[in-house]
Amino acid sequence: MCDKEKIAEEKERWKDETLKPNLEKWPERKEEFITTSSMPVDRLYTPDDLEDFDYQEDLGFPGEYPFTRGIHPTMHRGKLWTMRQFSGFGTAEETNERFKYLIDHGETGLSIAFDYPTLYGYDTDDAMAEGEFGKCGVAVSSLKDMEILFDGIDPSEISTSMTINGPASILWAFYIAMAEKKGVPKEELRGTIQNDILKEYIAQKSFIFPPEPSMRLIVDTFEYGSKNVPKWNTISISGYHIREAGATAVQELAFTLADGMEYVRWAVDRGLDVDDFAPRLSFFFNAHNDFFEEIAKFRAARRIWAREMKETFGAEKERSMWMRFHTQTSGVSLTAQQPEVNLIRVAIQALAAVMGGTQSLHTNSMDEALALPSEKAVRLALRTQQTIAHESGAPNTIDPLGGSYYVEWLTDHMEEEAYKYFDKIESLGGVIPAIKKGFFQKEIADASAQYQKEIEENKRTVVGVNEFQLDEEPDIPLLEMDPEGEKTQIERLEKLKEERDDKEVQEALDNLREVAEGDENTMPAILRCAKAYATLGEITSVLKEVFGEYDEPLIY
Repeated sequence: MCDKEKIAEEKERWKDETLKPNLEKWPERKEEFITTSSMPVDRLYTPDDLEDFDYQEDLGFPGEYPFTRGIHPTMHRGKLWTMRQFSGFGTAEETNERFKYLIDHGETGLSIAFDYPTLYGYDTDDAMAEGEFGKCGVAVSSLKDMEILFDGIDPSEISTSMTINGPASILWAFYIAMAEKKGVPKEELRGTIQNDILKEYIAQKSFIFPPEPSMRLIVDTFEYGSKNVPKWNTISISGYHIREAGATAVQELAFTLADGMEYVRWAVDRGLDVDDFAPRLSFFFNAHNDFFEEIAKFRAARRIWAREMKETFGAEKERSMWMRFHTQTSGVSLTAQQPEVNLIRVAIQALAAVMGGTQSLHTNSMDEALALPSEKAVRLALRTQQTIAHESGAPNTIDPLGGSYYVEWLTDHMEEEAYKYFDKIESLGGVIPAIKKGFFQKEIADASAQYQKEIEENKRTVVGVNEFQLDEEPDIPLLEMDPEGEKTQIERLEKLKEERDDKEVQEALDNLREVAEGDENTMPAILRCAKAYATLGEITSVLKEVFGEYDEPLIY
């Protein structure tokens, strides 16, 4: 046992006798050292910085409450994280080729990016979709597109993550129907729908319906999934987009967990048993540039979630207390200047995710500040994960920075700051009232402005941007999509509508409208529409008729 008072005394002696004379000769590089989130960092951390630190209560052992050190007893010594690459562009055929390319090069899980019309529930032939086809993801307008997307791929052999929110239950229905047509029962399907609408109102803005009916649809997926698709994660509560919008690490931590607890409250209020649906809640975090801050964030997140699930929601199963999370390296940190440097940023970010105990990881490609990833760029991004897994030694021991005075202080500090945000959100009436009052939006905007100001004032160095510039244009090959892709997609939609059974489609849509107007679970009705080859836009339109559309209030 260490004597903290003695160490504190020795620390003061060290400052006077050793540090002060050294600083007089060799001053430090700058007046203030800060994290990526502008949090001040002291020059040295010792045991006296860890007030009331208790190993068993604050850390414990891997696989045991409070899971600070990991949710599995062996962590990456037993099973490496799932290696995913966020993939999707143009037509379903083009994305299918990319999926197969990545699987051939060692990817162990698929992660689908959808284009903006799909994210908003529009078919490719809708006037609102014009000019946006396939640009930031793949266009999926019907079950037919999902079938093409997985042509030659067995959904029983790979887990699939889908980054979709407003129309998440519809795209999930397309996936379930596709798998069943291949002879794979829904009970065997593994994967995740992002399905996190609260962070859309907060940060990414691809919402469709008002918050309350959107929450109903999400709880419907919890209920349906727990009974019918038990291996599927029915939500990925996402801090990633909150961070990409400009939030600090603490804001990402606090806002994400506040959203997660709100989903649990809605499900419990529906009458669901927390231990029936909570084991299939998953999370999605950003890995930004500050190595230690990110690791501390992941550790604090696990501890907070375990405590809240146990003490606030009465979960009894350990799996209900697990925070299982996917991590993606920071897209907003990538630069168009000297894009090869992004390989270095991504490697550091990915290593932080691994050392923080992630269950799944996506590494961004070096060219993403310029275009969708090329084959070479995405292969190098995947190789980054493989090198960390097999050459770095990082996965060989569990929570390797556990016990670091700095990391433990930072973990405790971030947890403390997160609870301050929980109190603020509660004082505003909860998550949805805070959204409608613009609380989250203003907090993120202020943090983003502060970060940009620090760059412009050269208080923060971004390599290649405000320091170490090169006067030359990037010289790397960029991805080119099929210029006829949009035409092909629209022609496929026209053919689909000509060949399907119109009576069956209309009956399915009428049934969905009736269910939506009542209080039944909407998933069986949506699945019926999907199997009848109703399109995404047609299904979304019915739900818009019943639920309306959300107009975000202006915040000044």
